[in-house]
Amino acid sequence: MVLTDDRHPPQQEAPFDLRAYLAEGKARVEDALDRCLPITYPERIYESMRYSLLAGGKRLRPILCLATCELAGGTWEMAMPTACALEMLHTMSLIHDDLPAMDNDDYRRGKPTNHKVYGEDIAILAGDGLLAYAFEIVADTTRNVEPQNILRAIARLGRTVGAAGLVGGQVVDLESEGKSDVTLETLNFIHPHKTSALLEASVECGAILAGAEAADLDRLSRYARHIGLAFQIIDDILDITASKEVLGKTAGKDVAAGKVTFPSLLGLDESRRRAKELVESAKAEVSAFGSAALPLVAIADYITSRNY
Repeated sequence: MVLTDDRHPPQQEAPFDLRAYLAEGKARVEDALDRCLPITYPERIYESMRYSLLAGGKRLRPILCLATCELAGGTWEMAMPTACALEMLHTMSLIHDDLPAMDNDDYRRGKPTNHKVYGEDIAILAGDGLLAYAFEIVADTTRNVEPQNILRAIARLGRTVGAAGLVGGQVVDLESEGKSDVTLETLNFIHPHKTSALLEASVECGAILAGAEAADLDRLSRYARHIGLAFQIIDDILDITASKEVLGKTAGKDVAAGKVTFPSLLGLDESRRRAKELVESAKAEVSAFGSAALPLVAIADYITSRNY
């Protein structure tokens, strides 16, 4: 016979606090970014790099890297250099995207864009500097990780920012501007090679550093692909429905530039439905990890509920 003590009922597990998790991750990442890029000579280029790198933002990509490293049995410390590198690569892409030759935007994260403050020449060089430094800090400062896994993470980052990733996606995006015959197939190429590319790399690199098995890495890759596309769909929706003050950047610029987006092809309601469907698929991919995947599940839900 099993005896129970009614005086001490079993405690229910507290719900996962995503806000606290994101706040802690953001604080840790921003401290690491601040420390790894001090101002030195020539001061202007370092000031420009820091201006955009430390301008705020959700820090979602580095936090995903930390989360998946921990899920796969590693620690935040093991993944922090790569997490910082991912934010540097993301910032580089934003600096270059905002240039007049690209998306031509004057505001980013509620502040004038880099080229508006430092000029186009310095902005280009700041992006180049962040691109190079991202690989340097992974190679030089990663600790307690198998050397082959560091090399795999570096290779994954390189593939993400090259012609097979961000660069290729941006080329097709530029070539599609102003065209009326852009198809959903083309859009489904652009976004996985731009927005989704860095999100997918963030998830994969954290797991790679921790030595995740191939099957687990595949699940995480599919999770990242789903949330990456959902993230972009919500971005497309917010570009139409949110204000500049909420977004921290110019609203309505996709329509003004003649870009084809998910809402322009599918409408707002169908776009929202697709984003939610992608999030549910992402959550299903990580269900096998149980409670260890709570941060990833909560982040997936956050993607469709965010307002900026």
